[in-house]
Amino acid sequence: MDAFTKLTGIAAPLPMANVDTDKIIPARFLKTIARTGLGKSLFANLRYNEDGSENPDFVLNQEPYRRAEVLIAHENFGCGSSREHAPWALLDFGIRCVIAPDFADIFHNNSFKNGILPVRLPRAVCDQLMEDARMGENARITIDLERQVVVRPNGEEIPFEIDPLRRHLLLNGLDDIGQTMQRAPVIDGFEAKQRAAQPWLYR
Repeated sequence: MDAFTKLTGIAAPLPMANVDTDKIIPARFLKTIARTGLGKSLFANLRYNEDGSENPDFVLNQEPYRRAEVLIAHENFGCGSSREHAPWALLDFGIRCVIAPDFADIFHNNSFKNGILPVRLPRAVCDQLMEDARMGENARITIDLERQVVVRPNGEEIPFEIDPLRRHLLLNGLDDIGQTMQRAPVIDGFEAKQRAAQPWLYR
């Protein structure tokens, strides 16, 4: 998992509440267990018309938001079924941070496990950031995880809260496997003792 320390990028405004995981990645795209290739299907029902052509009114089909690394939304982002494909699709598109007033619990947890930073900020602040984002490519937003601030294009810094352990894991790029591998010497030592004490179990 790539570490998340500080990100300055284009933010896409998505003024919608209750964006569920089926909107993020429709069920027909869940046949794969690969984490790559899902970005093209992100928000498929909103991004594409029935004939497969792009919907020009959807924000991610517009410049400069095709290159967005931050998504700003309204309440209850990621509600619905507990599909891990939702953060996979966001990440494969290039989104590393989602800012919203609140998130569905399972999506919130899955985001951290896949290297996406979900930032909770009040609705009024999210609306301000959306207005900033609508200014286009020159109005980039910075998310500084080390300092725990979102920096608006005008330089205003907005603090946010995050669980200390999750902050540590993102800063160091540690997913569940990475955490386990940090304990590899301890695990190897335990296995060596087990082999010596009960060799018949390892034949």
